[in-house]
Amino acid sequence: MKPPTVSAANISAVPVTHGKLADKLYENMLSWITFGDLKEGDRLPSEERLAKQFGVSRPVVRQALLRLRSDEIIISRHGSGSYILRRPKKEFFDFAPMGGVADLVRCFEYRIALEGEAAWLAARRRTNIDLKRIGDALHDMDNAVASRTIATSSDIDFHAAIAAATKNELFVSTMASLSTLIFSGMTVARKLSLQMNLARLELVQKEHLAIYKAIETQDQVAARELMRKHIDNARNRVLTDSVEPDPDTKS
Repeated sequence: MKPPTVSAANISAVPVTHGKLADKLYENMLSWITFGDLKEGDRLPSEERLAKQFGVSRPVVRQALLRLRSDEIIISRHGSGSYILRRPKKEFFDFAPMGGVADLVRCFEYRIALEGEAAWLAARRRTNIDLKRIGDALHDMDNAVASRTIATSSDIDFHAAIAAATKNELFVSTMASLSTLIFSGMTVARKLSLQMNLARLELVQKEHLAIYKAIETQDQVAARELMRKHIDNARNRVLTDSVEPDPDTKS
């Protein structure tokens, strides 16, 4: 469901009254930037004005702005204020869990560190059985691309197989504890990709294949960097169109 449109004039109509204040404000501001009247390059209201209109303290506003800067949605210019750097796709709010956007994005950020190291260890310790399990999930995702289906379960199987290949149960249990957030993030990313052309889906799959090959050849450094980049790209794809296939590529 599309959230209410928010503009600089009626921003106070979306008060932050419950939950984690900074997370709630982050989600409201992300919605405002997406559906409101602001354009890329426009300046945000001052911290003082945002605090007054949302009914929160300035430290809460600063935390929300910090999240938006970390996600490269806004950029701050010394002595000038914060400006819109890029806007999320409106379809993001059709698929993202309302009230859980901050946790969803935060999970991507955590996975960059966690799964980067998992891929490094998997490349070092994987067995042929591990490689087959990873390859089977990759094959299932290939079929999903061909049929243009979501296949979130196959994507999860791919990452879970890599965690298992580390031979460290803590990676497996940590991935399991994050399973709800990971599933949600992958589903949002895949639904958004399905709305793009076939080249977008193929680009994502090429990233998976590159990770598989690095683990297969036991190139630990490449496995880590490719995994980190893949998850960071997924985060960017969820929030913006910044990571796209070559525009000359036709579907």
